[in-house]
Amino acid sequence: MEILREFLEFELIRAGGYQIRVYTLVTILIIFLITKLILVLIKKTLFRKRKINEFDKGNAYALFQIIRYVIWVIAIGLVLETIGIKVTVLIAGSAALLVGIGLGLQQTFNDVLSGIILLSEKSIKIDDILEIDGDIVKIQSIGLRTSKGLNTDDISIIIPNSLITTDKVINWSHQTKKARFRIDVGVAYGSDVDLVIKSLEDSAFEHPDTSDRELTEARLVNFGNSSLDFQVLFFSKNIFRINKVKSDIRRIINKKFTENNISIPFPQMDLNLKSNYTEPLKKIKNMKT
Repeated sequence: MEILREFLEFELIRAGGYQIRVYTLVTILIIFLITKLILVLIKKTLFRKRKINEFDKGNAYALFQIIRYVIWVIAIGLVLETIGIKVTVLIAGSAALLVGIGLGLQQTFNDVLSGIILLSEKSIKIDDILEIDGDIVKIQSIGLRTSKGLNTDDISIIIPNSLITTDKVINWSHQTKKARFRIDVGVAYGSDVDLVIKSLEDSAFEHPDTSDRELTEARLVNFGNSSLDFQVLFFSKNIFRINKVKSDIRRIINKKFTENNISIPFPQMDLNLKSNYTEPLKKIKNMKT
């Protein structure tokens, strides 16, 4: 025991009034191990299969992130106290420095504060589909300063949290996992309106990624310059890949229109030339000769 005590009290580093002994490193290691163990237990508790059905996965992730940051702040404080650095004295002594750093890192602090809001408010969760600056993004992770998302081109996008909290953001999957979409199409005047509406509704519901047959609806929305303008509305759960779904439905629509002899017109313009302008031109030509 005496040998062990001497080993633990062996001085490794001395700097001014601070000294680091072997037992100091052992204590720090124990603090980190206990912190990791606590986080693992909390994570397993939150994400247990029998609980995940009752407790939304996104909410569980947000709660775990907040707990993780708080526990690590406490652990770092304990480590500083173990080394001999008084945290309260350190904060008080560096108040002026912290003000300067705060002014220089104002945007960073804004992002961090926005991250805390996102994690606590839970308005944005993992796997949510967002529309940010016209880009469709699927949220993969929410960090303290930035969030990571995947766009429809499978490119990872790092998003500052302040961009989500301060700008207008459309959350396609906030209320429900499905959303309503529309496709516009024009047909030639003289077409059978009822047949066009039936063809559009059948085309939309024929796609496997559409749902709610009774809510699939086609409308005559306008009398255009060269076409009758229709709109077909449908619900789909494949929000992230909806452009592929729309493309497939347009192909089905084109096929059904061909089968039913329904034509999609193209804009035409008639140009009329008045003959009375040709006489002055002839006179000018005769004068020159």
